Amino acid sequence: MELKKTYKFDCRFFSGYKPCSFKRENCIGCKKYAPKARIILLIHLEAMGAVLQTTGMLAPLKRKYPESFLIWVTDASALPLLENNPLIDTLMPFNFDTYMSLKKMKFSLILNVDKSQKSAGLAMDLTGAKKMGFRMDGSGAIIPFNKESGYHYHLGLNDTLKFKKNRKTIQEYLAESFCLTFRKDEYILSLSPAQKEYIRKYKEEKGITDRDIVVGFNTGCSELYPNKKLDKDHIQDLIIKIHQDFPGIRIALFGGRAETERNEQIARSLPFPVINTPTTLGLRTGVAVMDIADIIVTGDTLGMHIGIGLKKEIVVWFNVSCSREIELYGRGEKVLAPVACSPCWKRECDSLVCFEKTDPNEIYKAVQREIEKVKTNKNTGHQA
Repeated sequence: MELKKTYKFDCRFFSGYKPCSFKRENCIGCKKYAPKARIILLIHLEAMGAVLQTTGMLAPLKRKYPESFLIWVTDASALPLLENNPLIDTLMPFNFDTYMSLKKMKFSLILNVDKSQKSAGLAMDLTGAKKMGFRMDGSGAIIPFNKESGYHYHLGLNDTLKFKKNRKTIQEYLAESFCLTFRKDEYILSLSPAQKEYIRKYKEEKGITDRDIVVGFNTGCSELYPNKKLDKDHIQDLIIKIHQDFPGIRIALFGGRAETERNEQIARSLPFPVINTPTTLGLRTGVAVMDIADIIVTGDTLGMHIGIGLKKEIVVWFNVSCSREIELYGRGEKVLAPVACSPCWKRECDSLVCFEKTDPNEIYKAVQREIEKVKTNKNTGHQA
């Protein structure tokens, strides 16, 4: 038996170690044959919110390379955010086994999003006909692969450009870096049938109907930037005011394992019940449970990106990070800390003047407007 005539090694459904999904004994005459005409490797390892944000590049990639086979490599912690994504053909964790597999492959295009030595080193060590994004020079400094990545590169080195002059969203300058046509493509965050069923049962258990409006508070943030999260007292005051002015609104608390105690404290401090959602069941369940909300109130955190991916109305408070870089796709509002030193991207700060100067009532007014918008949409049957 001549292997090359019996099997199509380049078919996207062929692995070489088990039958394909069509369960054929061989590939002769198979009408499902789909060659991997162009194999693209996308490397984005770090910062889970940013990883989810980069899914906005998948649609323009597929428009430009419709026959492409896309492999995405990311840190294991970010894998749940990319599961069930219809535009990713193979999803791989960044580890030695993955490196050994990729090392033997030949790519038409390698795209490296991260400005880090490990991702740049991986991109440089693999075989690709063309490479875009970031690499290292001989001294270990990060530099661009291609001139189109220059704006993204300079943005990270020039605070005036990044904090004051830039008007582009991250999706805009990523598309520019990868020579893609920018059309304000949405994130892709897909819930599986099992997750949708989980949420159906969860809503039933909590008595949430399709007519209810749920305002969810994402209470935490990354440990790298602890000052991105909303102040706990502000959250409690906002919840009380919403409950007083909109007595039929349901309130939910969202967060990860690190927010377990914080959310319990908030829930206990309130004179009325709220939906304190699970925080210890893993990221994928956390993503799914946020789907119960119509509106999500948050800082510029992973929770904000999940909300954007789930196409929720977002009220997001910015202090440390750059609000102009975030695209809400017409769903929600941004509330900026009214201080000259914001944005700053500082991990630590002695003054925290951004907390002192932010008026919680400005956040409340934004939530109020979003509630009225959602109420109108539900009454007219225009729900997202």
